[in-house]
Amino acid sequence: MMKVVAINGSPHKDGNTAAALAVMKAELEREGIGVEDIQVGDQRIHGCIACNYCRKSEDNRCVFEDDLVNETIRKMRAADGMILAAPTYYAGIPGTMKSFLDRVFYSSSSYFRYKVGTAVAVVRRMGGLQVVDQMRHFLELAEIVTPPSSYWTAAYGKVENEVLQDGEGIQTLRKNARAMAWLLKVVAAGKGTVPFPQEESRVITNFIR
Repeated sequence: MMKVVAINGSPHKDGNTAAALAVMKAELEREGIGVEDIQVGDQRIHGCIACNYCRKSEDNRCVFEDDLVNETIRKMRAADGMILAAPTYYAGIPGTMKSFLDRVFYSSSSYFRYKVGTAVAVVRRMGGLQVVDQMRHFLELAEIVTPPSSYWTAAYGKVENEVLQDGEGIQTLRKNARAMAWLLKVVAAGKGTVPFPQEESRVITNFIR
């Protein structure tokens, strides 16, 4: 069975972000894809300290061993896809989620290449598109393939489960989840038949001489 890891970056385990993820999880499971929920937003998570330990450690593990990041990295590397979900704080990602994403993707982007991933924001009023955009930056720089939908993957709500009243937002998430399921199956069907694009050594260009 294919598997997706769903990362909840909200400090509220049963809040609107969880409700949005539940909608997507139901669609994926209907397509025969397993989903594991991982609660990140209510955890104590170190920020990246740019020590580069993960570049030389066994299995590219992060130097910090006293939070859930290394264990979650292992699950994300093994999964076929991922959903990054977060509420909107000052038109941005909550600090805990940002710390989590910095460490996960700095240590593991090369493991995620051509997996399938999407990003979802929950917002009361404004700033949700910025949150989607910020999380998609991580996906795109890791060369993760992203599924489409009919609109941006943001849904609106304030009090618990209010997001479910946003008919258009929930439809957008459902369609995104179904597209994700389809894309996961396409990628799986192509393995061993259609080779991945030829890889090149990365060129790094600095603009200050």
